[in-house]
Amino acid sequence: MFVDASKEVPEADVSAVAALDEPTRRRLYEHVVRRPDPVSRDEAAEALGLARQTAAFHLDRLAAESLLDVVYERRSGRTGPGAGRPAKLYRRSTRQFAVSLPDRRYELAGRLLAQAVEESEATGEPVRDVLHRKAEELGSQLGGTADAALLDLLERHGFEPRREDDTIVLANCPFHALAREHTQTVCGMNLHLLRGVLHGLGEAGFEACLAPRDGRCCVVLQPAA
Repeated sequence: MFVDASKEVPEADVSAVAALDEPTRRRLYEHVVRRPDPVSRDEAAEALGLARQTAAFHLDRLAAESLLDVVYERRSGRTGPGAGRPAKLYRRSTRQFAVSLPDRRYELAGRLLAQAVEESEATGEPVRDVLHRKAEELGSQLGGTADAALLDLLERHGFEPRREDDTIVLANCPFHALAREHTQTVCGMNLHLLRGVLHGLGEAGFEACLAPRDGRCCVVLQPAA
């Protein structure tokens, strides 16, 4: 999600996915997420034929990467003195991870498009007009709350900016597949999103313009007239 990406460290998602590359850890993760109820260390170890210490180590690593959540429950059902300590259990994390190379932000596009359709149906305003307005509002919000300069903000959100003389070219389109199939709609949305970013940052030195070319984003940031 585009907005959340400004709050998350992207390397955290890469680290979490990389943690699943270890075969035993991957088997434990798959076992836990298939179970309807939280799983204990003993249960996981027995199910996969592992030593309890090994299962505990990998389960805790998965929890540290936010791939699993830890909960504590008394399996006996008893409470009060003598009920024993709650067991440490593991279940699938509610957090979602997305790692894409190059960076893609299709959830953002889908959300903006859905908002535009719903508001258009409610108000009668043309869908494309609503989409452009919503995209610009979001861009302004992102720019207004950013703690980074323009190039850093664009880099953070997957545009891979680079300078070519006085122009900022965006080497990556976060909406690549959608833009190829629905060019006018998606590129127009992206144009207004970046106009909003410039407005939110108070960046008067550049203006967002459509300049489609193969191998890069359809929008470039040119020096303002």
